[in-house]
Amino acid sequence: MITVPEPLCGVLLFCKKVICYRGPGGQQTITKEPTTISACGRVDLIRARYVYGDHNGNLLTLDIAHEGKKPTGLKIVRLDKTSVASSISYIGASVVFVGSSYGDSQLVKINIPADEIVPRVEVLKIFENLGPIADFCVVDSERQGQCQLVTCSGAYKDGSLRILSYGIGINEQASRVLQVVTGMWSLRSSTDDPYSTFLVVSFISGTRIWEMNLENDLKECQIQGFSSDVETLFCHDAIHDQLVQVTSNAVRLVSSTTRELCGSWVVPADCSIIVATANVSQVLLATRGLSLIYLKIGDGVLTEVVNIQLECDISCLDINPIGNNSHYSDLAAVGMWGGIGVRIYSLPDFIVLTTDDLGQAIPRSVLMCSLDGVSYLLCALGDGHLFNFVLNTVNGDLADKKQVSLGTRPITLRTFSSKGAIRVFAASTRSTVICRRYRKLCYSNVNLKEVIHMCPFSSAAFPESVAIATREKLIIGGIDDIQKLHSSILPLGESADFICHQERTKTIAVCNLKDKQSNAEGSEDSGRLSISLLDDQTFKELSTFCLRQFERCCCIISCSLSDDKKEYYCIGTAYKRDKEEATGRVLLLSVGVEDKDRILVLIASAETCGDVREVEAFNGKLLASLFHETVCYEWLSESRMLCPSSYSDDRVINIYVGGSIFEIFSKGEEDPIEREEGSVESEVEVVPEQWEKCSHEIERVKCYFTSVDNDNYMGCDDSFNIFTFRVNENMDAGGGTFKLVGVYHLGERINRFRKGTMGFPVIDGVDDVERIPAVMFGTSNGVIGLVASLPEDEYLFWEMLQTNMRKMIKVAGGVSHVQWRSFYNEKRTVAARNFLDGDLIKLFLNLSLDQKEKISKAVGVAVEALMERVEELPSLH
Repeated sequence: MITVPEPLCGVLLFCKKVICYRGPGGQQTITKEPTTISACGRVDLIRARYVYGDHNGNLLTLDIAHEGKKPTGLKIVRLDKTSVASSISYIGASVVFVGSSYGDSQLVKINIPADEIVPRVEVLKIFENLGPIADFCVVDSERQGQCQLVTCSGAYKDGSLRILSYGIGINEQASRVLQVVTGMWSLRSSTDDPYSTFLVVSFISGTRIWEMNLENDLKECQIQGFSSDVETLFCHDAIHDQLVQVTSNAVRLVSSTTRELCGSWVVPADCSIIVATANVSQVLLATRGLSLIYLKIGDGVLTEVVNIQLECDISCLDINPIGNNSHYSDLAAVGMWGGIGVRIYSLPDFIVLTTDDLGQAIPRSVLMCSLDGVSYLLCALGDGHLFNFVLNTVNGDLADKKQVSLGTRPITLRTFSSKGAIRVFAASTRSTVICRRYRKLCYSNVNLKEVIHMCPFSSAAFPESVAIATREKLIIGGIDDIQKLHSSILPLGESADFICHQERTKTIAVCNLKDKQSNAEGSEDSGRLSISLLDDQTFKELSTFCLRQFERCCCIISCSLSDDKKEYYCIGTAYKRDKEEATGRVLLLSVGVEDKDRILVLIASAETCGDVREVEAFNGKLLASLFHETVCYEWLSESRMLCPSSYSDDRVINIYVGGSIFEIFSKGEEDPIEREEGSVESEVEVVPEQWEKCSHEIERVKCYFTSVDNDNYMGCDDSFNIFTFRVNENMDAGGGTFKLVGVYHLGERINRFRKGTMGFPVIDGVDDVERIPAVMFGTSNGVIGLVASLPEDEYLFWEMLQTNMRKMIKVAGGVSHVQWRSFYNEKRTVAARNFLDGDLIKLFLNLSLDQKEKISKAVGVAVEALMERVEELPSLH
């Protein structure tokens, strides 16, 4: 019901098939399609015009024609499709905000009348919404710690899969399809030009050059002095408005204004150049004859200064200036084969100052750089590991050696500028941006798969941009200065209820999608649902498995059973039609291969006398929780049968399995929680008499549980609370109780817990520390959250900071932070305990200096040190 203001002063009644206006001047009725109205709002303050949306995503206008207070008719005009509206708000100038709880919200402009060119509804902006999140899975397909979340998001026609990753984003501004790039460099048209003009891209068979013209278009061009028919090993700007190109047989010096060759140095006929580097006044190169050659750049001339013989081949070089002279380097970093590692030479006399063997590893890229005023030497290996040293620019000493893993393949290191600060881009399978923050190096993942090469490319059209080469294309774009959540969408057009990732087969199973064949027009099996199998990299649909009519999935896991080395998708279903008693099945599906395509194959099934609410693998067996019982199935691999071996008569909420222990969270008269210990080797059957029942303090409400570790558990309820409890230490002595540890009001309805994280920044000194237990959750409002367990000393420190932060931060509505976070349900309100509000703690970085100093004094830690600890907090998990 919607009120209609003056002059009509009536109400609009939205029914399923009709819309009715009633007021003091009379009433009018109009029929409509039999849909459910989800939102309505007035969009014309002069005329009585309303816009409403239905659950199918249709957006329509309703005009009330009237003469004074007397209504004379109703008119409906269908506009277009939008997200399923939850609220409609008029902004002005025909612009309407369509808020959606079921998909992305939209800012749209309504054009009436419309034509073929101008649509009736023009989307101006999209506001991303992940909610409601029905389920999600954590995917680390490359097993490098850089996880993605794949969520079942949205509802109705706005249902979708969202692929979420945490990292530094690349804002693509231009792209071009290019493959097999071997190197890439940006060049300027003059030494003093602040912007790049040329982009040189090297391939195995030649070199191509693009130029940014006066119209800010990137077009392919030629530099006459360059060799374009051979592979380029290195390029750089040079003094006297020159450009340097190094190929396997020569070093060429080219005028950047006339683009003609003005000097060259040719390698002797019996050898070739294999590695090269340069700055604006120096060139350093290595040949196959174990020679290390140093050239000096002059005006139109290249002068050979030093040529020395080394005992091993050279793998990489760098002479990036990091001292007071930006045109000249006093040091050279040389990476070598033969277990020598890396050497620091003085220039131009080539005296060995320092050597580090890098643990007998071979460096593939070395870089000397200055980050936040501190000089570093970075050494990247062929296996994806990176060493960093603090470099003394006076005597070449290397100190404070540290190592991190940034992938599994060779890394290429390049510097670039962002917001006036120098940073390092490490291109690899897990590309990373390296910067210095609070006296430590911070490694932030880039949200882009497998970068081959990168170089800075700052132009007038694309300031502070970079050029990035992947296996498929060349990208020019800007780099975010901070890590944030990035998402991509795979529209489904319907709701997906459950999702599961199988690492071994590199697939993802999505449950309860409409089966396309059985739902085809005229089919007798309409209404059947299916399980869709997707590739975990491309998210391309590989195959589907159709369920029975009126059957739907209730749970899914990926597991191995007994001595069977195969990995299966195990699915619990429910089947109910009209007033029939609910039944279900336990399905065992495997990923098979047919004509080189992966497909879902039914291996075994077991009928149940109730809907299967949860399944878990335990000691090679399968536990299935039904509404009134728990069934343990044995897997007979030879006969391919699931055989029920034991039962428990309890109303199950959740089953948790950890190692050789499983817990059954049930809702009996005393809220029992059952705990069964077993051994992987034992053949003892699980029978009801062996189960020990324990009561806990949580009220009898609808709950969902997970584990933090083998002794600590976490749960949530319908009142938007979360709580933790642990096994009583006296349980073996007959204590038999679970002790409530912490309570907290989250303010969100949690639909799913999953263990894992999304790969937060790595910080020197933290990477090698054992990660603390962490659990992620997804909510109905689209919130992704993380709960991490902290050591006691860490917790006490952060609790003290949180207590002082509460005094500084004012909460909207006048509700104190203590009140908002207190555990609340219909029976009681309890102050939150043993929980920290990470969002509140992070606000310390946004406080004024005066507020920071007050909190710093109360905590007993200097402001800078306190900011450093707050910055490092995400890296602990």
